Amino acid sequence: MPTFKPLEKQVVVLTGASSGIGLVTARLLARRGAKLVLVARNADALDELVGEIEAEGGEAIAVPTDVGDREAVTTLCEQAVAHYGRIDTWINDAGVAIYGAATDVPWEDQRRLFDTNYWGVVAGSLEAVAQFARQRQAGATTVGKLINLGSVLSDRAMIFQGPYSASKAAVKGFTDSLRMELEEAGEPVSVTLIKPPAVDTTYMEHARSYMDSEGTRNPPPSYDPALIATAIEHACENDPRDLVIGGGGWIVGKLGQIAPAVTDAAMKAAGRFLQSSSSPPRTGMRDNLHSPARDLEERADMPPIVPGIGPRRTSLLLTAQMHPVATLAFGALVLAGASAALRRR
Repeated sequence: MPTFKPLEKQVVVLTGASSGIGLVTARLLARRGAKLVLVARNADALDELVGEIEAEGGEAIAVPTDVGDREAVTTLCEQAVAHYGRIDTWINDAGVAIYGAATDVPWEDQRRLFDTNYWGVVAGSLEAVAQFARQRQAGATTVGKLINLGSVLSDRAMIFQGPYSASKAAVKGFTDSLRMELEEAGEPVSVTLIKPPAVDTTYMEHARSYMDSEGTRNPPPSYDPALIATAIEHACENDPRDLVIGGGGWIVGKLGQIAPAVTDAAMKAAGRFLQSSSSPPRTGMRDNLHSPARDLEERADMPPIVPGIGPRRTSLLLTAQMHPVATLAFGALVLAGASAALRRR
């Protein structure tokens, strides 16, 4: 098994750091003592976040970057190394979203989404792998860590989120292929794909929408972004292949494989209602597809579909993946106890 530096000794590049999952993760990793390179398009938001982290005793720099610009990502890597001397972990989290039928979404918008969600991940991954190789040539002995943010929608596309689902399927394919190629070449780089479900972040408010409703929302069940940040934190110091958060999205993905026509029918029947909202986004939040919108918000400010039922704050599936030995031991004890009870009966 590869060994990793503890987070308090790591230099971490984090894209998409100005809002949602990225913002929650930045604050978590800063509390753990990691030295951060914070990346997003919104320079003012990044500067404010750096000030916040430094005021609490952490260390971070802001590198405003559009990850859809290949040359800009190269410059990002150079600036990170110039400041800290190395990179230990690179997290590709930046992403944008579009709601609407694929036939209604303009070509240029779909291209822009892929520039960020797919090509941004590819650019970041290639820069990270190349930098890890340079560090090994200079004498480094530790394993480089690459973490890509995918989605459960890579396993089951969501109606009215076709371009986004396609981009996450592409991220999964690229990440799985890159992992195999690095292993085949004997390169000491650990690659983890994080697959969040619907998450209670600014995703819905930041999305460009071609729906008829004032607002958009994620279909339930929704999860707290702190869970995804916990998964990322775990991956920084461990070598999981994939981490899936939340049993709800995992079940939908499996149903899509087992009974695709039934899953299609359910999505067609409820997809528009579940993703439409009468609550408009907060001022300045709507549409960050082509340029930044209001940032430094971790969570959405929208009423839940079912009153009184908010986002889930725990995930047994994630806990089981993070602690597989303990989970297997617990399962064995449960089976042994059940077997003993049946014998007594």
